[in-house]
Amino acid sequence: MASHTNNDRLDELIDEAIVDAYGEDEQLSGFHVMIEDKLELPFETDVLGVQVTVTGIALLVGTGIVAVCERGRHRQAIGVLDLPLPDPPPAGAEWIEAFRRWAG
Repeated sequence: MASHTNNDRLDELIDEAIVDAYGEDEQLSGFHVMIEDKLELPFETDVLGVQVTVTGIALLVGTGIVAVCERGRHRQAIGVLDLPLPDPPPAGAEWIEAFRRWAG
């Protein structure tokens, strides 16, 4: 029953993100705004066994919504759908899960 409740919550977030959006580009932009506004940054996570700090969220043409990851002086954009989240996830991570459900 918990997953049904969780899916209902994700559906509510999806509706909130795309409420005034027409077409996929505007819906993607809606998710970008919500993730950028709601996801607590910065946070640390592991990407391919390397600890990185997620410092921002961006919408890149042709790529979609990405997490800006930093380690030392290196920066890399990683699609939020491919971003492994730490356990426990940062506040606002449910917006990434809603985006994942919408994109699926």
